[in-house]
Amino acid sequence: MKNKGIVIFLIFLAIVIVGIIAADFVSKMPDKRPENPYEFNVDEFTKVDSALILFKEQRNFKINFNTPAGICYSNNKIYLVGDSRLQIIDATGKLLSEINLDERPTCVYASSDNIYIGNKRSVSILKNDGSKVGDWKDFGDSTVITSVAEHTGKVFVADAGKRKVWIFDLEGNKIGEFEGKTSNNQIHGFIVPSPYFDLAFNADGELWVVNPGKHSLENYTTGGALRTFWQSQSIRIEGFSGCCNPAHFAFSQEGSFVTSEKDLVRIKIYKPSGEFLGVVAPPSKFEAKGHAPDVAVDDQGNVYALDFDKKVIRLFVKK
Repeated sequence: MKNKGIVIFLIFLAIVIVGIIAADFVSKMPDKRPENPYEFNVDEFTKVDSALILFKEQRNFKINFNTPAGICYSNNKIYLVGDSRLQIIDATGKLLSEINLDERPTCVYASSDNIYIGNKRSVSILKNDGSKVGDWKDFGDSTVITSVAEHTGKVFVADAGKRKVWIFDLEGNKIGEFEGKTSNNQIHGFIVPSPYFDLAFNADGELWVVNPGKHSLENYTTGGALRTFWQSQSIRIEGFSGCCNPAHFAFSQEGSFVTSEKDLVRIKIYKPSGEFLGVVAPPSKFEAKGHAPDVAVDDQGNVYALDFDKKVIRLFVKK
């Protein structure tokens, strides 16, 4: 009898242990786990006070690109690149011309005379009629070109791979470069964790470059010397968050910065001094954790956003 009691007890104990193990296994299945109290939730930051939204979406233009790449506004036209093509579009969305390209572009900039198209490791130059002028290819294997701009006979090329800005003359000769350092002893200059590295000139001819890892916009002389900067690091609506933001920016005629961000996707506007003005498009307008839209601003201050996820150009006008 004594042995029988021990056997019964051991069987009961085994059943209890198996039950505990099974219950623990089930509780750890993905759909059975309790919420993580330490998980960082950004849902509250996707909601924006309507009083801060200064623009409204007026319309959008469908585009026939599988992989849109970049947009700019110049000469009262929209210049759009993607796949291996350049499209020139008027302000109503009408296609004016389409030009086949030799490479897959990454960005576009149009001056009064030329169209500069950044490719991963080269820059192509076209006349405004679409005729090819040439290619600049002497960059190196680690180059990733993300932005181009021209001013007073100099062309500035942002290289996210090498984390520097190249300076060329109009014939394609390299005449300078800079890495965003204020001195040779500085440990870092431009911090570019991912291929988002933008630059642009404002209407006063000032060169501004994003330092995305520092969440700052920095003003340089055309020789590459740092003049001033402003920085806003915060997940809240007035700041920039994540590993590298803002991803893209453009200037209005009065010098305001129009910025776009990735991950927590949103478009905002800042005064020329860097003070937060308001929101062009809140996160609710975009896909969650989507791509940062490239942005361009026309002479009236309207914002054209190239939505890479929905593959449309979206026009936002002031309320």
